[in-house]
Parts: sequence; structure tokens; C-alpha cells
Amino acid sequence: MATSAPGGTITLAPDLILSRMGYGAMQLAGPGVFGPPKDRDQALAVLREAVELGITHIDTSDFYGPYVVNELIKEALHPYPADLRIVTKVGARRDGTGAWLPAQEPHQLKAQVHENLRRLGVDALDAVNLRLGSVEGSGDESIAERFGALAELQQDGLIRHLGLSGVSAAQLTEARTIAPVVTVQNLYNLANRKDDDLVDRCAAENIAYAPFFPLGGFSPLQHDALTTVAARLDASPQQVALAWLLQHSPTIVLIPGTSSVAHLRENVAAAELTLPADAIAELDAIGR
Repeated sequence: MATSAPGGTITLAPDLILSRMGYGAMQLAGPGVFGPPKDRDQALAVLREAVELGITHIDTSDFYGPYVVNELIKEALHPYPADLRIVTKVGARRDGTGAWLPAQEPHQLKAQVHENLRRLGVDALDAVNLRLGSVEGSGDESIAERFGALAELQQDGLIRHLGLSGVSAAQLTEARTIAPVVTVQNLYNLANRKDDDLVDRCAAENIAYAPFFPLGGFSPLQHDALTTVAARLDASPQQVALAWLLQHSPTIVLIPGTSSVAHLRENVAAAELTLPADAIAELDAIGR
């Protein structure tokens, strides 16, 4: 039987309640998020364990693999638990070598929504994030046409809620004139704090902020203060970094990824770690 949601939950709409400790499924694909997993049975086991641990928030996309991750999610979890919410994203595609290519024309975005629906085996997607630009963001250019295309599918009943990934504050403001925004996914962690103001804004407007690369990404977080705090609390540096994010803002939700059941359990345990004030002060100084 599943346990209570790790880290508690956040209610974004009556039908969109997420566990604050979620699971990012990207790493279930092969190297470079391309091709099948090295161990398919282990990938399926990770997904099932996530649900058993109380996670009700899985982040994915059809361009992970491509297609591989969504197919794994369907195989492992369909028919889906009533409280499970799958958040997917559109706005990119992969070529035959695994390169990431933009796919942001309205007709491309709509086609991607239909691909996600089909491979996940659902009639409507819980939430869809429009992926903008690169990891570092996309600037302040208008997103009205692109976001409007997704809003049309929301009106058609194919998408329940909308979000943004790699977004600026100005783009969030523009999007909210078109349709409600429930989630933002941007680069943010202990060492990369450029989104501090946007994190605070999301909290004020009850928008879930999901930091991608919460542990530093391709270059894992390494800092003397992080190592010192972790040793003092008898926790791993990764657990401390995740706990700091959860305590930093009430609407931050986490989607750390892994292809290991043991690592998944370690991440989830971070939701039970309470950082004392002195530790938070030391950690806050890392990104300044």
C-alpha cells in the first residue's frame, strides 16, 4: 500500500494535487536520454516503486527516448492510480542521432500533444508544459501563438492544465493573459539562484515551481558548505540540496530523476529531512 505523499502535497486545482516530492522520468531512457534503457525491468521497477513510496507526480515527455519513457510509464503503471498526475512537455523533437531540435510551430505542438496522449494511453493529459528555448531560458520574446495553440487543446478537453518550461517572468505574464498557468519548470538549485524572484512570484500566485537540475545537472553540486552541512546532519549532500529546495518555497515541487530504486528511495528520504536555521543560512550563502 502506498504511503503518504513525501514532502506533503500542493493543491493547484481541485483535480491537480501533486506530491511535492515527485519523480522525473527522463533518466529511464538510454544514455543521453536516447534509446532504450540498459535494464528495462529495473526501469519498470523504479516507476512502480515511486508510486509505492507515495509519489503522485511524474514528469515526462514523448521526446525522452524519444517515446521510450512514455511507453515505459504506460507499461509499468497503466491503468493509472486515481491520484497519479503525469506532467508532460512539448516543444522539442529528436533526430536520428539524438540531437535536441526545436519543434514549436503550432501544428507541431498539437501533434506532440496527440503523441503523448496515445503513448501514455489517456484521453486527456493532466498538465502540459510548453518547453521554451534552452536550459538557460528563452528571453522575453512573445509566446502567444505557441501557448495559444495549447490553450485551444485545453478548450477541446485534451489538456487539463498548462505550464511553462524555460520561461522568463515576462513570458509568464503574457501566458497568463491567454490561459491559467499552474506550473513553471526552470533551472534552479542551491548554486544557480537567478530565478529567486520568479520562485517568490510563483509562491505568491500558487504556481508550482519545479526546478530542473535540482542537484546541479551534468555537473553535480559540489561545495564545501554543502558537504559540511550534510556531514553534520548525517545525510548525503544530494539529500540536503533537495531538502533546501523544499524548505525554500512552499510551492517548489521536486522532480529528481534516477534509474535506480535505491537512489529513488534516497531522494524520497530527503523529504523527511528538516534543515535547522543555521544550516539554511550556510546553504543560502552558496548562491550569493
